[in-house]
Amino acid sequence: MKIELNENKVFFNNGKSIQEIHPFWLRERVDGEEFLDKGTQQRLFDPSTMDGKIVIKNAQIKNGFLEVNFNDGVNSKIEINKLESEFSNKDDISKSIKKIKWDSTLKNVKNFSFKDGFFETKEMYELLVSFYEYGFVIIKNVPTENDFIVKFANSIGSVRRTNFGEHFNVRSKLNPNDLAYTTLHLSPHTDNPYRNPVPCIQLLHCIKNEVKGGLSTIVDGYTVTENLKKKNPEYYKILSEVKVRFKFIDKNVVLEDWSELIHLDENKKFKQVRFSPRLDYVPMLEKNKLDLYYEARKKLSDLYNSKKNRVEFKLSPKDLIMMDNYRILHGRTKFDPSEGKRFLQGCYIDFDSTEGKLRHLKRKFKI
Repeated sequence: MKIELNENKVFFNNGKSIQEIHPFWLRERVDGEEFLDKGTQQRLFDPSTMDGKIVIKNAQIKNGFLEVNFNDGVNSKIEINKLESEFSNKDDISKSIKKIKWDSTLKNVKNFSFKDGFFETKEMYELLVSFYEYGFVIIKNVPTENDFIVKFANSIGSVRRTNFGEHFNVRSKLNPNDLAYTTLHLSPHTDNPYRNPVPCIQLLHCIKNEVKGGLSTIVDGYTVTENLKKKNPEYYKILSEVKVRFKFIDKNVVLEDWSELIHLDENKKFKQVRFSPRLDYVPMLEKNKLDLYYEARKKLSDLYNSKKNRVEFKLSPKDLIMMDNYRILHGRTKFDPSEGKRFLQGCYIDFDSTEGKLRHLKRKFKI
């Protein structure tokens, strides 16, 4: 990839094709002190009010900079590396980290341990990279006093508040508005599939865990659905096409949203799984199509619940697990409350939190 000049026109050569860069596109990116606030990186001018008939009077490449004189009297030096990164989409930091498939054989995932100043360290950068690779990460020795999970989450980004509050306490209680607040076995599921948008990342912090049961379970929805696509393409197809209605009801709110169980992006690649069979309602379809759909959903459920795909472990006090709610399904085994207390705290953040923190740490440590 490189920037080239020809008769005061600027071109981008990606090795396969050569494309002229629009002069106004370059004019929008002038970054001298009179054009750009250095603290906020916000423009000091409004390009939407400008005449778009900008042309380049003179251009040259010198010492890693594109030096341009525009017809409106503005002269600017623009870093070549910055221009090239825009064309190569290098700034899309989360998509540049390759997902690692895993199942019950998962081993050698790096452990992280909380310490003072943790959020501004290279280890925090490594943690976030590992999170995007595997879809989850566990941090040990996280303080449990004073709802520390909120401080932890806000040190990465901002807590996503829901009707469950800024954070929520996961323990059995009378008249619960969600089965999470019982002692029952919970099959692998994603959280809040009835919301628009669905919270991206869930944090669960173990405060107490004195019971023999209550083991945490996680499943990689990415691995499972990619395997389904390969082995049962007709199942994958219908599960990625038919939208079902997810619904949550309590005395204060009714929440609904429609989605496929396997949600694809604009390029038909994996984007998100939603799975919570206690909360979904399949629409009325032709009988033959519903026959196929129910077969496919049963197959997907079997895969999510299979020991082959499930990792099971016990969270200890001060352990905090951070999970990609678009990718990872989680659950727990049944437990007996007479054995002692099982108390976890949870909250949500969104992907802009982790992506923003990654960019900040990458800039800070020149990674």
